Amino acid sequence: MNEAARGPYEYAVRIAVGISLFLTLGSLAFLLGHILYNGIPFLTADFFSYTYTTTNMSLFPALVTTVYLTLGALALAVPLGLGTAVYMTEYADRRSLWVTWVRSATEALAGIPSIVYGLFGFLFFVQFFRMGYSLLAGILTMTIMILPFIIKTAEEALLAVSRDLREGSYGLGVGKKDTVLRIVLPSAGRGILAGVVLGIGRIVGETVALMYTIGTVAEIPADLWHSGRTLSIHMYALSGEGIHTDKAYATGVILILLVIAMNTVSDYVVDKWRK
Repeated sequence: MNEAARGPYEYAVRIAVGISLFLTLGSLAFLLGHILYNGIPFLTADFFSYTYTTTNMSLFPALVTTVYLTLGALALAVPLGLGTAVYMTEYADRRSLWVTWVRSATEALAGIPSIVYGLFGFLFFVQFFRMGYSLLAGILTMTIMILPFIIKTAEEALLAVSRDLREGSYGLGVGKKDTVLRIVLPSAGRGILAGVVLGIGRIVGETVALMYTIGTVAEIPADLWHSGRTLSIHMYALSGEGIHTDKAYATGVILILLVIAMNTVSDYVVDKWRK
């Protein structure tokens, strides 16, 4: 492309990028501002009562259940997903039929609607294994749901690590295991974190799949076999009634803050790990 044509072309591209950036940030700012404006005034002390009643509509049981669910699902999905990605990139033949099949299955599972996971969790965990509507059924369902995202993002992050780092480590006499643990994984930490953050967002924001598995009981689960409700289900229930829309907005505020807090903690852990 000559200089005369390059000028108008680059100018048009910059305008298009600027418009896209403005629309994206503007939409995000509008949504956040709308939720905060309508929700913050209703964050009262009664709304954080330990026990839910039809008077206070407390979100505290849903908040605790959401934290339990997220930590439980991540405790299962992150080791499984990261281990699978490490095996496919560092140990197995990348062109083998097994790796190709796993990669294709991962991409296919990532595109399945959440309601399908919910129906699977209901039929498999709730009914077949007789777990009933329980925290454990929700954790297992969410683990299966976010596992493809963690595998895919972790694999891409590991493949992005320069081969020279591995060869340099081997040249210094470092073994395969220590190279993976001390060189490759810390270097791919940011990419792995992206998958974890994506998983957190999917867990916290999921509603339909959890209604089929964890249930809608507004109580803190006493153990893994008891039912509960997450913040997203709590917000759906309040807005669906039509008379507690203000409390639904307040729940949305807490939901946003919870996601930000979990992402910040994940980022902090990865930074500590890299150091």
